Amino acid sequence: MLKKFALTVLITSVLIISTGWGFLVHKTVHQLAVYELPEAMLPFFYQQMDYLVTHAPRPDMRRNEDSTEATKHFIDLEMFGERAATKMPLDWNRAVQKYTADSLLKYGYVPYHIIYMKGKLTEAFRQGNKDSILFYAADLGHYIGDAHVPLHTTVNYDGQLTDQKGLHSLWESMIPELEIGNYSLYSTHKATYLKKPAEAIWQAVRKAAGLVPDMLLKEKEVSKGFTEEQKFRVQIRRGKETKSYTTAFAKAYAEALGTTINDQLRSSANLIADFWYTSWVDAGKPDLSRINTGWSAGTQLKLAAELKTFHENKLLENKLLLSKKAEVKAGE
Repeated sequence: MLKKFALTVLITSVLIISTGWGFLVHKTVHQLAVYELPEAMLPFFYQQMDYLVTHAPRPDMRRNEDSTEATKHFIDLEMFGERAATKMPLDWNRAVQKYTADSLLKYGYVPYHIIYMKGKLTEAFRQGNKDSILFYAADLGHYIGDAHVPLHTTVNYDGQLTDQKGLHSLWESMIPELEIGNYSLYSTHKATYLKKPAEAIWQAVRKAAGLVPDMLLKEKEVSKGFTEEQKFRVQIRRGKETKSYTTAFAKAYAEALGTTINDQLRSSANLIADFWYTSWVDAGKPDLSRINTGWSAGTQLKLAAELKTFHENKLLENKLLLSKKAEVKAGE
């Protein structure tokens, strides 16, 4: 089973596979990112928002077929030396010269892959290829989201080295599933041009890495108030014993973390919007209306109402959060 993606946590009665941000958050941040785009981009991306949301988890699903996929989602910074987060080259070729391609492919290279995918999206915009734009926008957003998950920046990716195994899914899947109704899902952020995209994604990686010590410490502190039976539930699945966190412990840990997960969620959406926008600008700001069929005055009014709901933080309340709908159909 692939590293980082073999972890499982039972949430209520559903087994969720740990894959960076859980599917819920990946889908959510793609939707939020759309709302942050400028007028010249917004109609096209809004028309295709169902597609972007539906396919947000696609890179995680692809890892089952592609043996090269897994290490595109993380970077084990400790394996690249002391203070690697601030010392590693921003450029892939320089990183290869310093560490070798084999090491990067083994220990993860998410920030470098994001820049590669940004180039792919820029070229898709330049060519005016609708299908390619949507494909690369969805995938690029996924990797940017993963770069915001603290345990995607460390060899202790599941707390397994500190006797905290299962922490990965608890942080990025179980708690958001339980707490999303309490999250702020709005932002005043507007997509901003990134003069140095590589520096921008490395800043996100550094911030995520900086959260690791506190999230480990808080899990230890919260655990002191729980017995083993109160912290975990044990079930037999397919003849094997499966241990999962209890809802009570997850809620207590979430409270101890404060707004950390919510903040990382919103930061993910903001940077996704910035990368989409930067790719479009670097492609020469092509006219997306040429490939945006079906736009109407009615759609414009619907978008305006939805943006108002977004800024009022009422997407979930008004049943407009696509990631929480039972079924999201792919766009045309």
